[in-house]
Formats: sequence, C-alpha cells, structure tokens
Amino acid sequence: MNRFALLSLYRSLTRHRLYAVLNIGGLALGIAVFLVLSLYVRSELGFEKWLPNHNKVYILEDVWNVPGTLVGPSQDSMPGTLELLKQDFPGLVGTRIKTPPATVLRDGVGTDEGIALVDPEFFQLFALPSISGNPSAALLDPANIILEQHIADKYFPNGDALGNVMTVNVNGKPGLYRVAAVIADLPAQTHLKLGMIARLVPPKDDPLWYHWGSESLRTYLHFATPKQAQEFEDQLDAFVRRHAGDAFGSDPLDTLHMALLPLDSLHLVDPSSKVTVTTLGLVGLVTLFIALVNYINLAVARSDLRAREVAMRKVLGASRGALIRQFLSEAMIVVALAALLGLVLAELGLPLVNAAGGLSLTIPYRLVVPGLIALTVCVGFVAGAYPAMILSRFSIVGVLASSRAPGGGRAGARLREALVVMQFGLSTAFIIGTLVLVAQTAHVRNASLGYDRSALVVVPSFKAPELGESQLAELLDAFRRAPDVVTATYADAAPGDDSTINSNSIELPGRPGFGPSLQNVVVGPDFFKTIGARILAGRGFDTRHRNDDIKNRDNSDDQNIVISQQAVPVLGFASPADAIGKHVGKGAPRTIIGVVSDLRFYSPRRPMQPTYYTYRSSLRSQASDPIAIVRTTNSVATLDGIRAAWMRIAPDVPFEARTAAQNVARYYEDDDHISRLFIIGAVLAVLIGCIGLWGLASFNAARRVKEIGIRKALGASSSDIFALMAGQLLRPVVVANIIAWPLALFAMRSWLAGFDDRVALSPIFFIVASAVAVLIALITVFGHALRASRATTAWALHHE
Repeated sequence: MNRFALLSLYRSLTRHRLYAVLNIGGLALGIAVFLVLSLYVRSELGFEKWLPNHNKVYILEDVWNVPGTLVGPSQDSMPGTLELLKQDFPGLVGTRIKTPPATVLRDGVGTDEGIALVDPEFFQLFALPSISGNPSAALLDPANIILEQHIADKYFPNGDALGNVMTVNVNGKPGLYRVAAVIADLPAQTHLKLGMIARLVPPKDDPLWYHWGSESLRTYLHFATPKQAQEFEDQLDAFVRRHAGDAFGSDPLDTLHMALLPLDSLHLVDPSSKVTVTTLGLVGLVTLFIALVNYINLAVARSDLRAREVAMRKVLGASRGALIRQFLSEAMIVVALAALLGLVLAELGLPLVNAAGGLSLTIPYRLVVPGLIALTVCVGFVAGAYPAMILSRFSIVGVLASSRAPGGGRAGARLREALVVMQFGLSTAFIIGTLVLVAQTAHVRNASLGYDRSALVVVPSFKAPELGESQLAELLDAFRRAPDVVTATYADAAPGDDSTINSNSIELPGRPGFGPSLQNVVVGPDFFKTIGARILAGRGFDTRHRNDDIKNRDNSDDQNIVISQQAVPVLGFASPADAIGKHVGKGAPRTIIGVVSDLRFYSPRRPMQPTYYTYRSSLRSQASDPIAIVRTTNSVATLDGIRAAWMRIAPDVPFEARTAAQNVARYYEDDDHISRLFIIGAVLAVLIGCIGLWGLASFNAARRVKEIGIRKALGASSSDIFALMAGQLLRPVVVANIIAWPLALFAMRSWLAGFDDRVALSPIFFIVASAVAVLIALITVFGHALRASRATTAWALHHE
C-alpha cells in the first residue's frame, strides 16, 4: 500500500469521524466479547487435560435403571469394586480416591483440610509433579502423608516439611502421619481435590465395602489405548452378572450396568453443563458475527458513496489492480485497528468478567495474537471485496454522469436489509434469552422449598466423626438454649447439604421386583416442626410409639415411616389419606404413619426425589451422620450463641454453621455467574446491532437528501417524510423479530431442560422482547428520520 493510499484512508476516517468510531468500535466490541467468552469455553474444556496421559485414564461409572428415581450414570462406585475387578482381570491398573472429612490438629485447635485416601498405584495414573520426596514410595506406608505445596507452606512455613509429623483426624480417627513428599499445587481446571494424600486401607468391619448400591468413592482405571478400554468395557456386563446377582435379582443388568467415562469428559458430564458452555460459546460467536455483519454492512454502504472517487482515480491513471489493492489494504488496516482495540477492551474487561462469573481467566497471547491476525486477513478481505471487485469495475463515464446509482441500486439495498435482519434477529433472540434467564434465576431463588430458609441455621460440623454420642447430646442441648432458638433437631440431610444421600428400594405388595427407589432421610425429634414441613395426613414421629424409633424397633416389627407428598403416587396411593396405615416393603416391612409436604434440600437442577423419613433417637450411628438444624427468630444472635457453645464443648473440632439461605445459595452460584456472563454478552450484542442500524440510518439519510427535497417540493409533509424513513428502516427489524422467535424458543427450551423446577416459556417473554427490540430500533433511527423530515426543500435540493 503506497503513501497516497494511506493518506486517502486517513482522510476518509478523519472526514467521517463518527462513522469511523462506530465501525471500528462496533467490531472491536464484538471481538472483545468473542475473546472473553472463548477464554471461558477454553477453560471449561481444559479440565484434566493438563495431566500427562490424561487420555489413558477412565472413571468407572455405575449406570442405574430404577425408573422414577435412579436413572443414568453415577461417577461414584462401590468401595470394593476395584478389588473384585483385579480378581477377574489380573494386571488391571487402577486406583480409588476417597475424600473423607479430615481435620489437622495443632495446639489443640482443629482445622478442616481436604484429604484423599488412594491406592498405591495412584501416581501411575496421575503423574503429578513432585517438589520433594518420592510420592510413589510414600504411599507404600500407611503412616506417611503427602502434601500439596500450599498445605506444606501453611503448616511448615520454614520450608522443611519432609520428615515432620502431623496429627490428622481422618473420619473420626486421629493418627500421626509423617510427611514423606510434597507435590505441586493442582491447577484450577481439575476435579481432583487433594490437599493431603494418604494410603487407603480397606476396613475390616465396613458392611458397605462390598454392598452393591453403596457408592462412597471413585474408581479410576488406566488403559494404554482406547481399544483396550473398549474391550474391557465390553466385559463389564458379565462382571456385574458374576458378582451382583444376589443384590439385584435374577438379572442384575436390569438394574445396574457399568461403563467407562474418559477422565477429561468428567467436567461436562452433566448435560446442563454442556448446554451452559455451548450457550456461552454461541453467544461469543454470534456477537462476533453480529459485529462482522455490522462492520461489513457499513463498509459496503460507505464504499458505495466512493464511486465518484474511483472514477476520478481512474481518470488520473489508476489501474484496476491498484484500486483493488487499495481497497483491500484499507479494509485490513481498519480491521487490524479494531482487532487491536478489541484485545485492549478484552484485557481491560477481564477483571470485571472474572468478578461477575467467579472466574480467573487470563489471555494467552501466544494463541490469541495469531488468531486475531487470521481474523484480520479474512474479515478485511470480505469487507474490502465489494469495493475492490465491484467499484473498480465501474465505467468512468457512467459514474460521473450519475447514470449508475451510487448506493448500489436495488440489489445493494436488499443486501443491506438482509444483513440488518440477521443482526437484529440475533439481537432480539438475545433479549428473549436474557428475559428468560433473569426470570428463571429469580424463580429458583424465590420458589418455595417447603421451609423458611431465613428461619433455619444448619450446622454441618455436627456430623464430624470425632464427636461422640455424649458430646453431640451436650451440643444439641446447648443449641436449644442459645439466644432466640425456637427448637433444634438433627437429620442426615439438611438444606444445602448433599454429602449424604441414601436411597432404598421399597417393595410393593402384589408387585414383583424391588419396587421404586425412595430417598431415605433419618431424622431426630421435632424434625418436621423445626424444618417447618406441613403434615398433610396422619401424624409425625412420636417417642410414645415404640415402632417409631429405629433404635428401639424389634426386627420382627414393622418400622413406622413418614413419606413425602411426592412419594404418594410413586407408591401407588390415590391420596395422602389413602396412604396412612398401609404397609410397604417385604424384607424390611414398613408402615406409613404420616405424609408431609415436599422439601427441596438440593440443587434446583436435580429432580426432587420421593422420600421416606425414619426416626432415630440415638445421635450417632454407623448408618448416618447427623447434621444439626436450628429454628430461630434471629439468625445472627443464634449463630453467635451456638458458636460460643461449640468452642466451649468441642474446641478441637472445626466449627461450621450457616443459615439455610446461605447454605442453599451455593446451588445458585454457577447459574448466577453464567447469567451475568450471558447478560453482558447479550447487552453488548444488542449495542453492536444498534450501532449498525444507526450507521445504516445515517447512510440512508445522507444518500436520499435530494429525494427528500423532491418529495417535499411535490407536497409531502414532514410527517410523511418521517413515516417513510422510519418505516423503511424499521421494516427489517420487524422481520428480524419473526425470525428471532423460533431461534430463542429452541435455545431456551434446551437451557431450561436442565432445571427440575423451571418457569414456563410464556409468550410474554417473546412479545416483550420484540417490543423492546422495536423500541430500541425506533430510538436508534428516530434522530435521522426526524432530521431528514425537517430539512428544508431548498437545502435538500442544493445539498451535495
């Protein structure tokens, strides 16, 4: 590109400063949004891929088929599965990872730390970088412990962690461990939550270790090739038949299959997670597309006005090849400026995006810069192709004699309208999506969960295994005497705590098979009163009835249970009243004494399970871990009171307590973050669409000045001119709204499918979004239409 061409570009940009700002700024915004959301997608797709040989590691899945309750894969497995697999498949390489509660004791004070109990082959599958010591050798001795760097620095800040002894309480059993190795901290893109690593020693007296249906750890297997993994997976059905026949009847495969899940697929195994990542990726792509359409539309529109410039250049001797090179070079330089500005905007906006989305994204320039160069070349070529190929071919005489329409004629107008329809259709779909996201987010936050979140305090540390029966009783009594406490109880399930989820099949009289699977919640005294559940029929648990209490029940007697409202039809009853007094279960007979309202303790994305409740007066049992639940009229005072009681009674156990509202809020955090990212992208996409529409309105008004003057000379009023201009500019926007509806309907249906409790896709969302889009468009073009309608006839006819 020669000096004259650069000067021509400079003059063009400075002569039309507003156009340059709109064109370059709109494209820069689109590039910035695309960059940021691409970084998010790259981060989500990068989980576990930092691990050497990550593609050779698989997770053993249990795939359940209990219609109505358990259907689909679970990444947890029975603890003893690996041992059974090694018996049938000698030479199999695998490890288990169990993450029990652990507390590091120092100076009489306990601190919660993550610990992973693993098999000695762990480092054969996970080649984690070692900082000091020999991690593989350390796992040969159950008395050794391996620390991540941040844990070592925390407890041994002088840097000599190796050889030191730590007191660690694992699953309620304190022990002395010698630090035998230190490994590097794991990156954020992993599901491996280690902190500390110790040898997994199978217990001798755990009845659940080989109990089919119990899932308390993850089993990881190593295969050299995908073919070996497939051959192994093909033999898992026979393995299940050999070992699980007694647990699931004549053909266990009717209930349970096993499968292999590649390690790097774990992060997006939940369909809703895939939809989320795909949606935000599409937001980035569509925003970039809108910006590119906007840029090309304005570039082509403005280039049409350069027809006379091209003719004069030809008169002065410029060849067609020189003109083609000039227009292509100009376009690429402008796109390069936009790409550079977009990179700057992305860098400046990352802190805001990280805060809004709970992320820690950074820009990898070694990957981004080559991509931006390729984008510059491609977009510059497309944007410059029209003036380069079409205008350079114009006849000098025809253009100078104004025999050819400088706006590209009817074909050019239709092309510009089609581009506006595309970008505003996508913008309207974004508005619909934003309205649905906001409505759904508000719905799940405000929907009734069956209890008053603000009136409950949940104490997860109450289930700490190192607390004995007497300590738990003393703590519960202290909680009841804390300020503003109405009542207090315990259960092995609580709002926002999904660490313990137990399910059992309930056989039904007259029906063959195991019957439906119901979630089982073990509760303490006054549980329904404390939680605020409504008794719909029958009664709650009462210590005056001997069979209410599991602790006192004779094995020959029926066990009294209370069921949830959702369990009524699942168990085959017509109404809550119809269920009272009925007997269910065969091997473990149960009598239904009450029906209570449904309680949602877990994520709104997880389907609510039909539930049956059993009562246990003893606080500590092998089958369940109790969580304290306190009903209060003043959560702040109550939290202070129970914290003081805890520090007096159990200071060596870390204290953890939150309101139920705080506890369940974590289920909404990811969706809140995603909603914020989507809204940011959608708002910017709509803004870019408005920029394009404003620029096109400016272009149309500029090239129709003489037409307006003639219309006014022939008697057209200002209102007629305004209606004409506004109508022609709004027509593609109206068509765009019609196109946007099916796009948004499909996208929002897919996203809402990930929620068990979701809003209905009301037509109101679509109508409001379309009205907003038309209003935005009207505001955008109003100024140009009004200015054109007010132009005097004499000025319009003399305007050049």
